[in-house]
Amino acid sequence: MLKTSNILSFSAAATLALTAMPGANAADPIKVGVVTPLSGTYAPIGKQVRWGAELAVKEINAAGGVGGRQFELLFEDEEANPPVAVRKSEKLLQQDKVDLLTGTVNSGSTLAVGQLAERNGRILVTTVSYAPSITGAQCNPNVFRVNANAFMQSNALTAWLVKNAPGKRYFFIGPDYEMGRSTISAFQDDIKRLGGTDVGATFPPLGAKDFTPYVGQIRAARPDVIMTATAGNDTVRLLTQLKEYGILNEKLTLAGAAGAVTQENIGAMGGAGEGFLSAAGYSADIDTPANKKFVAAFKKEFQNDPDLFGADTYGLFYLFKQAIEKAGSTDTDKLRAAMEDASWETPQGTKKIRKGDHQAIVDMVVVKVKGNDFQTVGKVAGAEAVGPDKCDKF
Repeated sequence: MLKTSNILSFSAAATLALTAMPGANAADPIKVGVVTPLSGTYAPIGKQVRWGAELAVKEINAAGGVGGRQFELLFEDEEANPPVAVRKSEKLLQQDKVDLLTGTVNSGSTLAVGQLAERNGRILVTTVSYAPSITGAQCNPNVFRVNANAFMQSNALTAWLVKNAPGKRYFFIGPDYEMGRSTISAFQDDIKRLGGTDVGATFPPLGAKDFTPYVGQIRAARPDVIMTATAGNDTVRLLTQLKEYGILNEKLTLAGAAGAVTQENIGAMGGAGEGFLSAAGYSADIDTPANKKFVAAFKKEFQNDPDLFGADTYGLFYLFKQAIEKAGSTDTDKLRAAMEDASWETPQGTKKIRKGDHQAIVDMVVVKVKGNDFQTVGKVAGAEAVGPDKCDKF
């Protein structure tokens, strides 16, 4: 197990490679600031982000690094709070002089830190945030996303649900902030377009401890399907309380965002997540040699299975490596150009960054919770799920 100190360095100062990139001392590390929730409601997500980064960096550094340089990870707890994320990111940029930023989970944090990254001439890549606006209406030339956004998840999941889930009545519940509302909006739009009926929606505050006030609203709506955009500990509380109040039964279908039920919170639900359906860019049961190798390495290192957040973050560092080597430096303009239209290999398969909006095209899988694991029940090609490029700012 890797140490959990605030700053993790895998530098090998004694290693000087002849392939060192021009303009950079081979002994100087490539510093990556990882601003992610290490406490609070979204801490389980932040833990997977941390593990994915640590494993990729360990592998890359052991294989000689990037052009003779080593990656160095500097972690800060953003608490899934945008003002905190901005403050911690500013410290990493100004004081620690990081070359790159990643880790942001809360979509509001990603949008705010992205503006800060642009002002400081650095690149931010999210491996978690769902809000379509990040690569849409509020796109930013210095912000990239390598995970599937809410539109992609909704597009894949709702198409599967209307064909396979019994009943047409859908109720929606999500946290009251950018990600929650945009994800639920995408679900609602797609369900209506595909012939389902919207029988209600509610938006509890992020970190809600008691979902009792919403139980009556859900019961009165008599849904066939409940779709949620909660995540982390919020989903644990929501589903266990719905189970306690007798809302969950064999006739009701549970579904929602890929981050709602994950390897990090499923065990705490006492079976309340059984049958939960989601569409994601990753599942640990992807049957390829690359994914099997990744899952084995992840389990050996952390004694846990990876989820989509661990896998997407792990894959990001191989994009960083490829782009830095192509650019010959960590210069932001050169790095941005090297990342645009880049294709690279990940545990999920080949990903490609779309130049126009910096959104990765990711193949999607529809997964169903069975016990404490996930079973793939459907697949949707990334090109089919991604939707149109709606960025007009660069």
